[in-house]
Amino acid sequence: MAHVVILGAGTGGMPAAYEMKAELGKKHDVTVINSLEYFQFVPSNPWVGVGWRKRKDITFPIAPYLKKKKIEFIHATVTRIEADKNRLVLHTGNTVDYDYLLIATGPKLAFDEVPGTGPNNGFTHSICTVNHAEKAYEGYQELLDNPGEVIIGAVQGASCFGPAYEYVTNVDTFLSKAKRRDKIPMTYVTSEPYIGHLGLGGVGDTKGMLESELRHRHINWITNAKIIKVEQGKMFIDEHNDNGEVIKQHEKAFNFSMMLPAFKGVDPVAEVKGLCNPRGFVIVDDYQRNPTYPNIYAAGVCIAIPPVEATPIPTGTPKTGYMIESMVTAIVHNIRNEINGEKPAETGTWNAICLADMGDIGAAFVAMPQIPPRNLTWAKKGKWVHIAKIAFEKYFIRKMKKGSSEPLYEKYVLEAMGIKRLK
Repeated sequence: MAHVVILGAGTGGMPAAYEMKAELGKKHDVTVINSLEYFQFVPSNPWVGVGWRKRKDITFPIAPYLKKKKIEFIHATVTRIEADKNRLVLHTGNTVDYDYLLIATGPKLAFDEVPGTGPNNGFTHSICTVNHAEKAYEGYQELLDNPGEVIIGAVQGASCFGPAYEYVTNVDTFLSKAKRRDKIPMTYVTSEPYIGHLGLGGVGDTKGMLESELRHRHINWITNAKIIKVEQGKMFIDEHNDNGEVIKQHEKAFNFSMMLPAFKGVDPVAEVKGLCNPRGFVIVDDYQRNPTYPNIYAAGVCIAIPPVEATPIPTGTPKTGYMIESMVTAIVHNIRNEINGEKPAETGTWNAICLADMGDIGAAFVAMPQIPPRNLTWAKKGKWVHIAKIAFEKYFIRKMKKGSSEPLYEKYVLEAMGIKRLK
């Protein structure tokens, strides 16, 4: 009997647990360890940040749903991974042994890399967690009573730009509905070299599409931006040219700001010698295995993927839902093969698919593969994307409660877009 431990219960870890148990059956044990006792559907956080969703709409307790599928759940924080002993040490002092470990922790939010950022010890909000998004909504409500400049965007080293575009357009939409937009100037500040880069070198005409959208909404922007520091109500920004030279220094006052941080690997993972790159992201081979510890697999935001291209201000590469889904499926099949005495044979489909909601309409992007040159680039905008993301949210949460291992992106999202799967 093999014991497979999944570290993390987010949009990668929960599907991995269901798919792993469905594949391995009763003969093998599957355990999920997570520092939170609830699942949160992170893609809906921009909606929480404007009050369109509440915590209860996008979270649910993990334990009862995993129990229905005979999957053990441990609500604990892992403080150390003893990879040479195949053992995890928990904050309680207890240990958990594993035969195979799947790391799906998501990232550590590196607010400390830019002084003054972050919702806890800084002056900017975040929508990276449901707790952060709730606090951002409180700030948004204060903005309604005290109108002033808004700055939304992503700092240097950030890799997930979609939520920043979602949030800036959602805030615009909801301010307009509240009849406050005319009193509130808005600026999008980003480390991207141009609007619509997305950490992917652009997808089709995302540059023109998103520039047009921001212009239509009267949202100004600063690209190639490096945030030097943030103080109460003031952000210090160095704007660079394509050669990385500072061409303008901004001191922008604001009443409300949400800035996405750069990501790093979580501490207990980053501290394992030979497991990670210098940023703490897990190094994996084509089969999602770590070369140093081949019984450790990883999927999602926590893995090391090089930037798509060099940019004047550092930008990372996003790990989108379809990519994570394909990584998880590959890992499940490879662990099954190893348990059965066979070699890993499955590889993930590293394509980028994103549904970005803008409050009243939305934009959909597809890059296959994510790194140019590509077999397919596809970008569309319309009301249907807004509706599609709502449907996707509801279906994904229902799937997680049901314990289904059915692939979601390939079966529904791509079909809805009229796109065939490309390997």
